[in-house]
Amino acid sequence: MNSIFSARHCPASKGIRGSIPRSVSDETSERGGVCPLALGRQPIFEETGGLRRPAQKPLTLPRAGSRLLGWWCVVCLVMGRTLGTAEAQQPPVSGRFAIAIHGGAGDELDNITEEERKVHRKSLAAALEVGRKIVAEGGKAMDAVEQTIRVLEDDPLFNAGRGAVFNAAGTHELDASVMDGSTGQGGAVAGVTTVKNPISLARLVMTETPHVLLTGAGAEKFADAMRDRKQIERVPNTYFSTELRRLEWEKEKKAQAAKSHRGTVGCVVCDQHGNLAAGTSTGGLTNKMMGRVGDSPILGAGTYANNATCAVSCTGTGEYYIRNSIAFHVSALMAYKGLSLDDATQHVIQKVLPNDIGGVIAVDGMGNISMRFNTSGMARASIDSSGKVVIELGK
Repeated sequence: MNSIFSARHCPASKGIRGSIPRSVSDETSERGGVCPLALGRQPIFEETGGLRRPAQKPLTLPRAGSRLLGWWCVVCLVMGRTLGTAEAQQPPVSGRFAIAIHGGAGDELDNITEEERKVHRKSLAAALEVGRKIVAEGGKAMDAVEQTIRVLEDDPLFNAGRGAVFNAAGTHELDASVMDGSTGQGGAVAGVTTVKNPISLARLVMTETPHVLLTGAGAEKFADAMRDRKQIERVPNTYFSTELRRLEWEKEKKAQAAKSHRGTVGCVVCDQHGNLAAGTSTGGLTNKMMGRVGDSPILGAGTYANNATCAVSCTGTGEYYIRNSIAFHVSALMAYKGLSLDDATQHVIQKVLPNDIGGVIAVDGMGNISMRFNTSGMARASIDSSGKVVIELGK
């Protein structure tokens, strides 16, 4: 935008960008002080968005005031250039990256066969590779989080997307959230019933609305509005059903209880720019009450990311994570007590959460990874730029 505030029109810019028009310098010396922002007697126009309009009428000030405002223009000019340059700069590429994922924590993993364990490891490895490829090629942490979780949501092994558990009414309600550590922005959806990949809708809440969390019918209506986005695919609610989940639901109905099937999925990433991101997606608890929302779509409880500290995704019985703001708790221990990433996750798992509740995965800006849990197992995998790979189910 060119305007009366541009440096080329300001008397204070003499010596910086060439000589001052005579009409302006005469105005300043002969009349005892025209505001340095004024451009003399001739009509001046300012341009805004391609439109031209008359500039404001010059203000006559004492000579001292003119000098003072002149120097102020110089200061503003220099500061503006400096800030503009800083804003345009991107964090340097370090070549270092790290990514970790989880597929839920709990005792269910104790009761599967060795062949089933191989299938679980293969699924984790496939999802991990999607995220690894993105960040290894210099992609953004947020892109890696979304695309990795989409793979996990499409895999019926996990309690997210296809394979989500049944609620008490025999249907599926899905929750998801994302958070960008470089901006502090986040988005989430809860109780969606026809969105194939809730993690992508959560990201659109972050980027396309002024809100953080949309629920139920409102989230579905937002998905309608985003129907032109290829990542928002709609499916019938029965798409999420699998025979395994139905059998689990029938068993829990007989017990008249809601059991935590902790197959929630999550991903945390540090990209080569040092930016962090986190995401979590789930179907919730088997036989949960309709409308129940756990920690997964709650920023600070089940998902959190801050470039200054860490990115965290949680899995377990969500009510405990909500009450204790577990994801943010990890970040706070690093920020306020100076704990390392691994010490912070160890603290919340061992001293904040009750035993046999769940786990967390986390990564910091240096590419350190921590994956801790207090259950008998947690499906988890990680890889970093050194090539170190971890894929585990139990302790």
